[in-house]
Amino acid sequence: MLSFLLKRILYALPVLLIIASLTFVLVRLVPGGPFDAEKNLPPEIVKNLEAKYNLDKPVHEQYFLYLGRLARGDLGVSYKYVNRTVNDIIGDAFPVSLQLGLIGLTIAIFVGVPLGAIAAVNRGTAIDYAAMFISTAGISLPSFVIGAGLIFLFGIELKILPVALWESPQHMILPAVTLAFAPAAYLSRLTRASVLEILEKDWVRTARSKGLSHFSTIVKHVIRNALVPVITVLGPITASLVTGSFVVEYIYAIPGMGRFFITAVGNRDYDLIMATTLLFALLLLLTNTLVDIGYKFLDPRMEVEG
Repeated sequence: MLSFLLKRILYALPVLLIIASLTFVLVRLVPGGPFDAEKNLPPEIVKNLEAKYNLDKPVHEQYFLYLGRLARGDLGVSYKYVNRTVNDIIGDAFPVSLQLGLIGLTIAIFVGVPLGAIAAVNRGTAIDYAAMFISTAGISLPSFVIGAGLIFLFGIELKILPVALWESPQHMILPAVTLAFAPAAYLSRLTRASVLEILEKDWVRTARSKGLSHFSTIVKHVIRNALVPVITVLGPITASLVTGSFVVEYIYAIPGMGRFFITAVGNRDYDLIMATTLLFALLLLLTNTLVDIGYKFLDPRMEVEG
């Protein structure tokens, strides 16, 4: 396992470098610049700003200057959020998105996986149809519709939950449920399909013929093997949830990463775009590594590769 982790770390470094390089080039190929939206700025002021942030230098010089700062842990400065470095913005916003994402992920797993398993075991019954109806609705309905519905029901009609900000555990419930709805629906459908496939295996019939109870067969053997494809998709789902959902954070006025990423793209805030992209890539690499380790725990016969 130690060798596996070392290989993954060595693998991650060039991947992050490639992502940083591609992102650096692409954001500068997009028409417009960080100060183009400021229509009232005289050309002399724009030139001074570009000189201050080294944007007047050739692109290759900007690239190596950025890599030098990145190697020191300096993510740069924001061109739009005055007097705030990108490190400050990430330090303030990412913990909020991390907390929201982990709560949403927990809800998605503990709702979606059991729902899919119950639907598969009761295939063709009213329970199965009801579970798949809920899953289909969760996948089909966009987050802003689900969020608006939850706000109307629990915030306006019942008045039992706050509908904005991020100040207490009560404030976390509605945004976390909204964020978890779609991944929970997806996990339930995936779990159902996986459990149904495992139930058709010969070794399941053999276990039942030897007198093992239906409940024990499902819980101890079927579910464990059916979770392998579910674990596979948890990597990108986790990275996506943790980096923040702009829609959910906007609806509930949550000061997380999502709104910074969207505004950074619109404002051509180069360093902030770079930082959020690299953060997402790093989380994706980390969660995929955890997924591979999870394979080993689910089935010790599986070999994890670097």
